[in-house]
Amino acid sequence: MADTKKESDGPAPYSSSAFDLTQLPDYDNDFVTEDDFVRFAKALAAPETSPSAEDLTAPPDTPHHFTAQNDWRPVHQRVRKRKKSKAAPGRGKDETREGFVYVLLKWPLLVFVLGWLLFLSIGYVITRIYIYLYEHWVTWRGTRNRLRQQLQNAATYEEWIRSAKTLDAYLGSDIWKEKPEYAYYDSKTVRRVHEQMVKLRQRAESDENGKSDSKSIEGQNRAVEDLRALMEACMKNNFVGFENPRLYSETYYGTKDLVQDFVDEAETSMDFLLRTKQLDAENKRALFKHLGSNFGRTALCLSGGATFAYYHYGVAKALLDAGLLPEVITGTSGGALVAALLGTRTDEELKKLLVPALAHRIKASQDSTWTWMRRWYKTGARFDAVQWGKACSWMTRGSMTFKEAYQRTGRILNVSCVPSDPHSPTILANYITAPDCVIWSAVLASAAVPGILNPVVLMKKDKDGTLSPYSFGHKWKDGSLRTDIPLKALNLHFNVRFSIVSQVNPHINIFFFSSRGSVGRPVTHRRGRGWRGGFIGSAIEQYLKLDLNKWLKVLRHLELLPRPLGQDWSEIWLQRFSGTITIWPKSIPSDFIYILSDPTPERLARMIHVGQQSCFPKLKFIANRAKLEKQIQEGRRMYRPRGQNHDGADLANMLSEDDLHGLLKDTKSGSENNGPYPLSDDDSESTRPGSPVDLPLGFNLTRRPKRTPGALNTHAADGQNDVPDSPSLSQRLSGWWSTMSPNATKNSTALNYPRSRTRNPTSPPPGYALHDRPNSMFELRPRTEIGDLQGFRRQIRAVADDADDDDDDDKSDGDSDVEQFQSESRRRQQHQGGGFGDADAGAVDVEIHGEAAHWGDDEGESEEQSVGIGLGLEGRAL
Repeated sequence: MADTKKESDGPAPYSSSAFDLTQLPDYDNDFVTEDDFVRFAKALAAPETSPSAEDLTAPPDTPHHFTAQNDWRPVHQRVRKRKKSKAAPGRGKDETREGFVYVLLKWPLLVFVLGWLLFLSIGYVITRIYIYLYEHWVTWRGTRNRLRQQLQNAATYEEWIRSAKTLDAYLGSDIWKEKPEYAYYDSKTVRRVHEQMVKLRQRAESDENGKSDSKSIEGQNRAVEDLRALMEACMKNNFVGFENPRLYSETYYGTKDLVQDFVDEAETSMDFLLRTKQLDAENKRALFKHLGSNFGRTALCLSGGATFAYYHYGVAKALLDAGLLPEVITGTSGGALVAALLGTRTDEELKKLLVPALAHRIKASQDSTWTWMRRWYKTGARFDAVQWGKACSWMTRGSMTFKEAYQRTGRILNVSCVPSDPHSPTILANYITAPDCVIWSAVLASAAVPGILNPVVLMKKDKDGTLSPYSFGHKWKDGSLRTDIPLKALNLHFNVRFSIVSQVNPHINIFFFSSRGSVGRPVTHRRGRGWRGGFIGSAIEQYLKLDLNKWLKVLRHLELLPRPLGQDWSEIWLQRFSGTITIWPKSIPSDFIYILSDPTPERLARMIHVGQQSCFPKLKFIANRAKLEKQIQEGRRMYRPRGQNHDGADLANMLSEDDLHGLLKDTKSGSENNGPYPLSDDDSESTRPGSPVDLPLGFNLTRRPKRTPGALNTHAADGQNDVPDSPSLSQRLSGWWSTMSPNATKNSTALNYPRSRTRNPTSPPPGYALHDRPNSMFELRPRTEIGDLQGFRRQIRAVADDADDDDDDDKSDGDSDVEQFQSESRRRQQHQGGGFGDADAGAVDVEIHGEAAHWGDDEGESEEQSVGIGLGLEGRAL
């Protein structure tokens, strides 16, 4: 089972090897580049640029202008300097439209609402104490209490499973598992779909082995087609409620037997569709693409909470040990530091890092009390941003960017940041929205709580490896103040529909209460059919919590709250803090004492252990979800267009017309980084120091000097320097084809792995790492099989905006096609007012040689743009 996988296990939290600092990878490397932090300090000291400036990218070196106060005062008259107030500017009249009634009633209303909130809070605490005593005096007694204590003292997940099954058997939950009927999902539909799935898979396996002759009219196997259609219909997020958390909240381990059988059979059927030979690669690619869109992805969300965030290490270790750590990870404030470690290290490194010895590398609070008190008096913040950045560099492997972290580990790291301007939207920094942003600067920005750390400037890595301010030098601060769990942004960018939230924020911990139980923690009162604390206790708790929420919204909407430290605190309790699965590590009172202190190895060992135990009840639910998602992702990776074998004349990695038009438009716009995520090799990791991995898909968006008519072409594939500027298309194609031979150089922009005639075209080649991934999120259009040059000619004409005449009836040979294409190109260029070789006439120059196909429009530009696309031609002569 996936939830008991042991491949990634590292040392236990309390083992002797877990306290050995020398066992940590890179324990003696600080990953600190002094020049990076000198630039960071300059960016912090620089004044913020104004949005009204003419050139926001220019340095603020504008001269100072001196004027008189009015026409009756001379310029050189001495004027008293106004005293600068250190207090943050208050709310202006234009912002709230204050009137006489607002000014009169603001403070009385504020005092009344705060007093009522205090009364409700006291009542809520008393109610929770009553429920706690009720459960321990009425529910947990005798054998049930003994089995519960055994469950809580389990040191490993295997031991926890045995204790959970024993407790379920004692409470009678096994009988509940055997009965399919349940009000929170459609058991009848699940049963019918499961039975049909089993029948179709068995028939399709018989057809695969040649034991059946059931063929459709078109000659294809009917069973496998029906199975494919059935999988597309039922493999959706929470299909008929089979992923409802209530199905896992009635037992300590497991769910309904029918649901478990359905999940297991769905995994088996998808694995069969992935390996079968009855479907071609194109049908499989379309199938798993649809399944991925409908099913969605899973994300691990780590909340803020200062040093409470170190409980996240235990949660991550439990998921890693079970092989269930998601690819999408997001962190906020203190959780951003943990997420940065997870996003920049591989699995083999993490299993050695998630140990108590990691406390030696957490150096955020090394200053004495006198030092931070003086700093707080002078700057208004307890900690220094540059010092924190250096301490954070080890967690992020130096000045690594989000893009480089994604290429190194395959995990998608996300960090929530809030702009210092209260009216600007928050951002979720990742390898798409901020690919060149340095991770440690985003972690600092996400942890910049007012009074603890002043707002900081995000830094980005330039092409030469140096750092510069990101977003015009604007400053950012704590993300948990507005978006602690950014589920909407995750769904928008990565189709996340299943979230695992590790929540440790101390100010909301008390308000999370599951009256009917949660995943892996059922209500034992009345054997699962009751309410926690009885119905009256749960009803009072629910009423008080909703009333507290209502009055907090009144404060926000009427704008009654002041803004201490210049920060709007109205969202601190009103945002969403939970997900599909919410994990609550159990804290102790001493955690509040050390809330801003570095942990010792002993304290970190306890926090890792508690974090693991809090994650154990959720692993079965996560495992059932992960096994389906893993099959879908494997299918998408295997059948994503990456290359083609040599036994056909296909164009490998052929882009669609829309993709080519988009690349051409980007290169014509005069900007090298037009989109939120660059597609060029110039922006790849290969041009930066310390880049980890070469990408398999390289789109070379480069500029080359403008050529004059009659200039020599130095890029010809045959290596001749006396070739005219515009040779014939046949010469270019022949030179291009020659570079695709086995003896071609390795500088081609095609895929960087060797091809084989015997390898399955749908499987990656030996030695090719699956975590090597392209720079962009879009997927290439399926490869087009061509029997002659007609398909390729249409692709070229479509890119050159020459799609008016398709010549579908043209069945001439390759030479005729080439001549016709050349004549049409000359005719169109002459129609535009220039000859075939005139670079200033506004014509579209199509150049194809050994490495790339270049399209350039030189009208009104001083340079010629070029797009290099790796294409492979094999098999037949043109």
